[in-house]
Amino acid sequence: MMMTTNRSVWHATATSPEYDAIGRDQHCDVLVVGGGVIGLTTALYLQQEGTDVVLLEAARIGARTSGNTTGKVTSQHGAIYASLVDRHGRHKAGQYASANQGAVEQIALLVDRLGIECELTRGPSFVYSASNLQREADVAWDLGLPAQLAGPDETGLPGQGTSAVRFDDQVMLHPVRYLAGLARAFIEAGGRIYEHSRVTDLDPTDDRVEALTAVGPRVSAAHAVVATLLPIGTLGGYFARTRPNQSHGIAVRLPVEAPAGMTISADAPVRSTRPWPGGGPNGLIVVGGGHETGAEQDTDAAYRSLIEWVGSLWNTDVQPDYRWSAEDYSTPDLLPYVGKSPGSPILIATGMNKWGLTNGTVAAGILRDTVLGRNNPWSELYDASRIGDAHAVAELIKDNLKVGKEFTAGHLRRILGRGLDHVEVGEGGLYDLDGKTVGAYCDHDGRLHTVVPVCTHLGCPLRWNQGDTTWDCNCHGSRFAPDGSVLDGPATTPLAKPDE
Repeated sequence: MMMTTNRSVWHATATSPEYDAIGRDQHCDVLVVGGGVIGLTTALYLQQEGTDVVLLEAARIGARTSGNTTGKVTSQHGAIYASLVDRHGRHKAGQYASANQGAVEQIALLVDRLGIECELTRGPSFVYSASNLQREADVAWDLGLPAQLAGPDETGLPGQGTSAVRFDDQVMLHPVRYLAGLARAFIEAGGRIYEHSRVTDLDPTDDRVEALTAVGPRVSAAHAVVATLLPIGTLGGYFARTRPNQSHGIAVRLPVEAPAGMTISADAPVRSTRPWPGGGPNGLIVVGGGHETGAEQDTDAAYRSLIEWVGSLWNTDVQPDYRWSAEDYSTPDLLPYVGKSPGSPILIATGMNKWGLTNGTVAAGILRDTVLGRNNPWSELYDASRIGDAHAVAELIKDNLKVGKEFTAGHLRRILGRGLDHVEVGEGGLYDLDGKTVGAYCDHDGRLHTVVPVCTHLGCPLRWNQGDTTWDCNCHGSRFAPDGSVLDGPATTPLAKPDE
């Protein structure tokens, strides 16, 4: 039987251009921090407008969330539109609909104009439920979206739901190839990309912003855009205004032809699917098993639940070709934060709520226009300084009380485990070292990696994620590799070693 590869199907089936780390101090008009869809699209837009742009990426272009998405490009973000109308009124809900449907077409236009080979195809998208979705269909149609009520059999998922809403002419693509195409276009326009160049601090001084990198050189810019998953460090306090969520994905080959459209369930547990062209006509990508980052003890169970769900629908045993996870942040009022960080000249974009391809493209347009001093029709809707309605404030209070409890209880509940001589190959967790708790993992080559399991962002306790072999922070979503290197911020500093 074929073994499952623990890697995003998109990274495993694409070759991205490589760029050197920054080697000397740089000056530019605009510094963009982050090489995902928001950073690359913003950088390309601004470079095409004649500004001099430098993009710094901590790892590789598209290495994290943007390269681990489903590759769905759709304005159907679950059954969201009735909720948006109830929370924000028809005008704002209509703005969100128009912005994201426009982003679908903008991405298709970029692919065409730039000649990006990224398996772009058009098709329907469905949200389905055991409840009646008539109102969701009516609201979406009234907001100008290509929506209609559909029968659950149209989804192609056997026995799932009793009602569905269909959005026509949506898009899906290979996200890593798309990002690689944006990067090439940016370089061809005169832009500069530096990989393996993590930004550790941003210092606004006078009329410029100076960025310090982990490798040493600095970048001085008239404008700075932070397009990382969450703004680094404590910038803007967004770590306290969002919640980190992790989803899991598998790529499988069914015994029959896979459903042709994209689907997502409105009911829990959420299951999201789309065709997998690389798997042939029977190829299917399934995403779900969502939970707050660092909240699950058994993350392998999330992958098992997806495999079991596929098996129950098609009465088959499946072995995924690939499995992977991705992290994103949600906001309490369902809308991303994009624009100037409060009390700072630095621009940010965060809280895409797992719909980063369209929301991120909208964000890039807002960021471009803010830098250039232009009005943007969506900037007020996505305002990065907003507090939100009473419901949003209540959610923020609840979330931050939970973070405080995790900080205190997480440290107190640590009971010393076995000694390091008990760490098995492929196993990780908390262990005892001379009466102190350390984090340890033994890789498949027998090498032992030990760390101090305390997040370098704000000192929260870390939890071992066996399914993805990472150290995860439930407080604010930072994630670290077994050797302690930073995978996802807001942390910018690697984990300490027990002997430091």
